[in-house]
Amino acid sequence: MSLLNFLKKIEPDKKSSPFLHTLFDGFFTFAYAPDTVTKGGVHIKDGMDLKRLMVHVVLALQLCYAFGSLNIGHQHFAALGMYPDFFDAFHLKIVYGLIQLIPIFVVAHVVGLGIEFWYAAKKGHAIEEGFLVSGALIPLIMPPDVPLIWLALAVAFAVIIGKEAFGGTGMNIFNVALLARAFIFFAYPTEMAGDTMTSGKEVWVSGLEFDPAQLAEGVKQQVSYYHWWSHGIFDSIFDAFGWRTFGEGGVAVADSFTGATPLGLAKAGGWAAVTEVYTPTQMFWGGLPGSIGETCKPFIIVGAAALVAMKVASWRVMIGMVIGCALTGMLMNGFTSGSENAALAYLQIPWYYHFYMGSFLFAMAFMATDPVTAASTNRGKWIYGFFIGAVGLIIRVMNPAYPEGWMLAILFMNVFAPLIDHYVLESNMTKRLKRA
Repeated sequence: MSLLNFLKKIEPDKKSSPFLHTLFDGFFTFAYAPDTVTKGGVHIKDGMDLKRLMVHVVLALQLCYAFGSLNIGHQHFAALGMYPDFFDAFHLKIVYGLIQLIPIFVVAHVVGLGIEFWYAAKKGHAIEEGFLVSGALIPLIMPPDVPLIWLALAVAFAVIIGKEAFGGTGMNIFNVALLARAFIFFAYPTEMAGDTMTSGKEVWVSGLEFDPAQLAEGVKQQVSYYHWWSHGIFDSIFDAFGWRTFGEGGVAVADSFTGATPLGLAKAGGWAAVTEVYTPTQMFWGGLPGSIGETCKPFIIVGAAALVAMKVASWRVMIGMVIGCALTGMLMNGFTSGSENAALAYLQIPWYYHFYMGSFLFAMAFMATDPVTAASTNRGKWIYGFFIGAVGLIIRVMNPAYPEGWMLAILFMNVFAPLIDHYVLESNMTKRLKRA
C-alpha cells in the first residue's frame, strides 16, 4: 500500500501536464486494477479489464518469441555453414537472435506507444490499451533483418491511419498489426520478396549482405557482419568461460545454402521445389527462414489452445478458417489432378501441406481472432473464418507477386465483418418474427 500511496502522491496534474498525466495513468493502470466498478445490479462485475485481457494474448505469444529468437541465430549460422544442429552453439544463437529481435521490439513500441500517448493527451483521456497486443504481434510478423526505419514508418502508418483515424481502440475496422505488415510488403516489395540481385540484402536471414558488384556479375556470395558494441561484449564473456565466440564475421556462405522461404520455393516450382530444400517435419517444427514468430507450428498451436481455453479467442473463427482453406485446397487439387502443366504446380500442392507453409496457423490463432475487427455473432464467426481460409488460399496460389495470402484475406474480410453480422442478425430477427 505504501507504493500505491506514493504513486498517487506523485500523479501529475491533468490540466497543467496532460501528457505527463496520460503517461502516468497508462503505467499506473497497467500495474494496478481499477478500484471502481460499474454501479447498478444489472451489470456483470469482473476483475478482468481490457488491459488484463490483452495481457493474456501477450502471454500466449511468449513461446513464439522464445523460438523466434533462437531461430534467428540458427538461420544466421546455418547460412555460414556453421552449427547445423538446431541446438548446437545454443548460447551464440540465442544471444544473436535477441540482439536482432530486441531493437525491432523496442522500435515498434516506442513509435506505436508514443503516438498513442500523444493522441490520448490531445484528447484528454486515458491511454487506450489496444497497442499492447499490436505491439507484441508486429515484431513476430516481420522479417528478422527488417530495417528499423521501415518498421518505424509501418507502425506509424498502421496506428495513425488504421486506428486513430477511426477513433482509437475498439473503433478500427482493420487489424493494426496486419496494416503494419501490409505497409512493409507493399512499400518495399522487391526487398520483401528476397530479390537480392536488386536489393543486395537477404531480409529473411539476419546479418547477411551481398556485394553489389559481385551481384552485377551474377556471383551470389553473402557475407556476415558483427558489431563490436554488441557481439564484441559477449565474445569477451564467452571467451572467459571457454565457450565458442562470434568472431569478426566476414565468413562466406556455403554454396548449398538458400535463404528462400518455403513459399518462395513453392511459387517457383510447386511442392517438389519445396521438398528439395525442406522436409515437412522441418516446416512443422520451424527451423527455417521466415517471419520471426510464424515458423514453429507446435508453439503456435499451444498459444491458440491457451487463448481458446481462456475464452479470449473464438474457436469458431479458427475452425472456420481451417475448413475454408481445406475445402478450397481440395477443389484446387481435384481440378488440377494429373496435369503436367508447370503453371499449375502451386495448385497441385496437397491441401494439408498449406498448413505447414507460411503463416496460416499464426494468422488463424492471433490475427483472424481479433475481437475488434472480426465478426461478433456466432454464425458470423463461422462465415468470417471460412472466407478468410478460402480467399487466403486463392491469393496464395494465384497471385505470383504475393505467395502469402492470409494477411490480405484477413484485411479484406475485416471490411465485410460488419456486413456479415448485419445479415446474421437480420436472419435471426426474421425467424423470431415468424415464430411470433
